[in-house]
Amino acid sequence: MFVFECAGCGGELTAPLTQVALPVHAHQSFGSGLQLPVLMEPGTFAVDPEPSGPPWRPWEEIDPDEAADRGIYAPVDGLSDGAPGAIVIAPGDARGTQLIPEKRGGTCCGMDGADGPNMTCEACGLPVASRIDDCSLWQAVWLAPRAVRRRPVDGGDAVPLSWAELVAEGRSTPPFEPIVNTWSRSWLRSDDTWSWNPQWEAAAGRALAHLRVASQGRPVTVQEGLVAEVFQRALDALLPVGPPMRRAALAGPGQPSPEADADILLVPTHPQTGKTWIPSGPAASAYRVPLPFGVWLWLVFPEPDLPVPASGGLPDCVLRDDLPTPRPDRLFQADSAAFRHTLTRLPAVRSPWLSEILKNLRQHMRAGLFGW
Repeated sequence: MFVFECAGCGGELTAPLTQVALPVHAHQSFGSGLQLPVLMEPGTFAVDPEPSGPPWRPWEEIDPDEAADRGIYAPVDGLSDGAPGAIVIAPGDARGTQLIPEKRGGTCCGMDGADGPNMTCEACGLPVASRIDDCSLWQAVWLAPRAVRRRPVDGGDAVPLSWAELVAEGRSTPPFEPIVNTWSRSWLRSDDTWSWNPQWEAAAGRALAHLRVASQGRPVTVQEGLVAEVFQRALDALLPVGPPMRRAALAGPGQPSPEADADILLVPTHPQTGKTWIPSGPAASAYRVPLPFGVWLWLVFPEPDLPVPASGGLPDCVLRDDLPTPRPDRLFQADSAAFRHTLTRLPAVRSPWLSEILKNLRQHMRAGLFGW
């Protein structure tokens, strides 16, 4: 475990924390005026390996070779020349800091960190972090990499769980959840609605970029059910129709070996290490599309929402008072920012048939395939 301390005076800025993988939705903006929960689990931190924050340079000023050295192979809005390695923690794990109220950034309902660090070390006044709590953003504290340093503390990091232990623990991520509309809160009522889980939309954005590459320009089919509801509509729109087709299948720990005709595997990433599950045998040569473990686990072991008991029926004169979980009132939309971020960082995007999708991304967003 680690404690982060001020690089200026050595004052402690966090509780003891254990490192985990950076969530796919870490930089997601979801909806308009919606209140998102805390990004990180208490007692954890993650590191963003890419540079972040100002100064920014437009794509036109960047040499393609320089961009490729940074792992970016297609045009983006701009590249940060800030320091890499920003550390994200849950707001409740911050210690010894105070807010700078006037540095709200381009705020709507809270603070968004656009003006740079808005938290200082309480002991010496050095700007050390940015508190994010604006609407449509995941609540978090981002520690500035050049203003803090990590110090090991007693206890050490816990050994990552095995894949079997993760499956047994069963911490899956539901596809739907209630979202709070901050503009509609009142003493008498709220317009809280059930929505597709933002984590699923970010996960699908990343996965669709990989599926696009794995398709090799051919149509891709997935299994029926929730997997198809999440992916098939976008795949049919983004890829050509007709044979020969490629088949994508779920695979992972504790599951039967993938069928021989599965060219693409939807597999989990480890929530602590970020490593992707690797199959054995012939399936090891298939293209592996990463899914966050919680999303993958729900797809493999969906929790039932039955209107009647699993066996038999309701006794006479008995009425249910536990209504089924409401469903969103719209079709699933993958997160466009996660899709673009991933695709621009896959070398295959330099192929004309792949780069074309980026040029037409707004058109696909207007068609409802991707969220804004």
